[in-house]
Amino acid sequence: MIKFATHEYSDDEIYSILVPEIKEWFRSKYGKFTPPQRYAIMEIHNGNNILISSPTGSGKTFAAFMAAINELLSLAKKGMLENKIYVLYVSPLKALNNDIERNLKEPLKEIYEKYEIKEKIRIGVRTGDTTQQERQRQTRKPPHILITTPESLSIILNAPSISKKLREVRWIIVDEIHALADNKRGLHLSLSLERLVYSMENEPIRIGLSATIAPMKEIAKFLVGNGRDCIIVDVNFLKQIDLKVISPVNDLIYIPASELSNDLYNLLYKLIKQHRTTLIFTNTRSATERVVFHLKSRFKDLEGKIETHHGSLSREVRLSVEERLKKGELKCVVSSTSLELGIDIGYIDLVILLGSPKSVTRALQRIGRSGHFLHEVSKGRIVVLDRDDLVECVVLAKEALDGRLDKVSIPKNALDVLAQHVVGMAIEKKWKVDEALEVIRKAYPYKNLLKRDFIKLLHYLAGEYEELEDRKIYGKIWFDEHDEMFGRRGKMVRPIYYLNTGTIPDEVAVKVYTLARKYVGKVEEPFAERLKKGDIFVLAGNTYEFVKSKGMKIYVEPRPDMAPTIPSWFSEQLPLSFDLATQIGKFRRKMESLIGNAYKAIDYLIKKYGIDEKTAMAIISYFEEQSHFIIPHDRRVVVEIFEKDGYRYIIFHTLVGRRANDALSRIFAYRITKKFKFNVRLAITDNGFAIIYPWWKYDISDEELKSLFKAKNMEEDLEKALANTEILKRRFRHVATRSLMILKNYLGHEMSVSRQQKNASMLFKVVREIDPEFPALKETYREIMEDSMDIKNAKKYMKKIEEGKIEIRVLRTMLPSPFSFNIVAIGATDVVLMEDRKELIRELHKEVMQLIKNA
Repeated sequence: MIKFATHEYSDDEIYSILVPEIKEWFRSKYGKFTPPQRYAIMEIHNGNNILISSPTGSGKTFAAFMAAINELLSLAKKGMLENKIYVLYVSPLKALNNDIERNLKEPLKEIYEKYEIKEKIRIGVRTGDTTQQERQRQTRKPPHILITTPESLSIILNAPSISKKLREVRWIIVDEIHALADNKRGLHLSLSLERLVYSMENEPIRIGLSATIAPMKEIAKFLVGNGRDCIIVDVNFLKQIDLKVISPVNDLIYIPASELSNDLYNLLYKLIKQHRTTLIFTNTRSATERVVFHLKSRFKDLEGKIETHHGSLSREVRLSVEERLKKGELKCVVSSTSLELGIDIGYIDLVILLGSPKSVTRALQRIGRSGHFLHEVSKGRIVVLDRDDLVECVVLAKEALDGRLDKVSIPKNALDVLAQHVVGMAIEKKWKVDEALEVIRKAYPYKNLLKRDFIKLLHYLAGEYEELEDRKIYGKIWFDEHDEMFGRRGKMVRPIYYLNTGTIPDEVAVKVYTLARKYVGKVEEPFAERLKKGDIFVLAGNTYEFVKSKGMKIYVEPRPDMAPTIPSWFSEQLPLSFDLATQIGKFRRKMESLIGNAYKAIDYLIKKYGIDEKTAMAIISYFEEQSHFIIPHDRRVVVEIFEKDGYRYIIFHTLVGRRANDALSRIFAYRITKKFKFNVRLAITDNGFAIIYPWWKYDISDEELKSLFKAKNMEEDLEKALANTEILKRRFRHVATRSLMILKNYLGHEMSVSRQQKNASMLFKVVREIDPEFPALKETYREIMEDSMDIKNAKKYMKKIEEGKIEIRVLRTMLPSPFSFNIVAIGATDVVLMEDRKELIRELHKEVMQLIKNA
């Protein structure tokens, strides 16, 4: 049973179970326990599985470890510590692992210095960076507390020497579980934990640590697996939040781009100067680089006090930034997503979100990085630069303050991750099919795995397809279908498994070096392909001139005084979540009901959303302009048709979030192409999508447009729409690599990404002919449709339309409505630069205002 903790234990109750050494050390250091500690420590001590969700700096890590360290110290005093691993700590971040090691070693050092204790508690880290020497030492003398990552754990399970030491592990701690639950790394971990627990006599206690996330019960099931109990400790409500939406300008439309840019950087500078340490989040790496470049070049006093931090920088650069931030040497750090997770970065008193973070959960996680302790206020400012962003962020801020979070979606039955674990299981021993299925289905994401899908996977892994053997894809296991048994095939399987396990695909990235061979960072391959000699671009907050390329490396010269000539990176824009999109839809409906009564509307917005009069007026005027057309909302979908620059635009105002819009737009485009026999272009945004084609082609009638909204055959149509697309080809490479069809590393020989892609293209054709339901092919479609896109919510939306809960209105107009501007701007091929986009929106607005005036 999954239930929420209701009993908060007193400090005296907790102190009563602690050994004197910890009791005295904790009392002198902290005095009293924090709320998550009061709810959790006793429950863990009593042997209960627990999920702790609480803000940064609330002591949840101590809450997780306290009961275990207490027991270990009790054994150490008696000289009874055995040569085995008692505590397994898993985190998605290597940097977090180093933090934890340091944060555990320091208190233990203080305790050991003060008291006579017979034995030392050993703590060890095991990741891909661990040296061979250290691994051997851990095998001989295992750490009592082992700190690792999901990938390293799956390898440890098949390393006979160290896996034996895990057989009696008593506590499993999974940190930052919210960063694992919605992706394949989490699925990988859930299968590893079930494999580990299967061979044990006594089930270990599972402890999950999470930032703000929903739904908590789903995350608890993900942590403990199928059919186990768990207590949820949720104390996020105790943290105070100071969150406001601000804009650098009063006019979001007619202000020139250069002026907007000036006002933005002046606002950022003012906020940075008013606070001790500021963390700015952008939504893309390119924006991160741009912000630091402009702040450094405009405000010389920030030189040396502001840095970037994102995944494309080298590890050394990132660690250096983290250390300087911790020491208080930096006034500001600008990050994309890399500082969202709980790495210890010291004191932050302001978080600025530049543009919408696109989800309430992400907003709270980012803002939670400020005000490091529970009693401190988390202070966040969301800076908006256009009207869609303004509406979105005002709704988002209200949802965040009310604690209404987006629901996380846990991927289900991923066959590529399962393929790795089946090979791992076969290395361990011979298995009966039903026995293996029982272990696999204990993992929550696989609880409904069909036996026939599992059998098909076993056929593939057993190398039963001649067509694949011709392509050097050999069996990794043997499978006896008659007796329903499987096991390892040959000695080479173990090294293949070790070298190819994991879920993170190889990124197509090109390394950047100076001519002096100093590593600078990475850029994406499509960006590198566009570079020509003499181009200036920004990387790691500095400007470089492109000189030459060689293979997967490019060489540059530093050019600190030159302005960039080419924008860095393609957009990695975060998608608007379905739940937040739904709330924006409700907000639109409420605003429609207030149109015509400006006083009442202003009063409502100020009181309910905590915004100032200027912001309220900007929102009202936006809705008043749209009301001259039709306002789309949660109970009305508007299909808007107009002609522009020789093209017919059909705008679908489907407010369902970007991932669901991605699915809907492809389905509609496929249906139009199939029925009317011409190709169309697509422009997909968070708030809807556009289908664009030359105006002289068939003018689709209102009834024909309405007939597109059919829930029947949505999956089939999307599958057909995906045929021969880039996403299908590239995702198939990822899946084939995870499924061990393509070996990234064969006995120490690494295969380049370009070679992997070449092999994947060939294999794709082969497996499609073998069986349309071939495991790797089936998983590729599932991953795209369910994880990358959101077919589930797209279907839900379509069914509501069929049931009459959402009406369809078709609007034929001379000009795009104000709510369409951003969709049109996305679809305009020549709109690359932000200034051009602003200019286009400005021109559209002038035309619309003239139309309204003349009406």
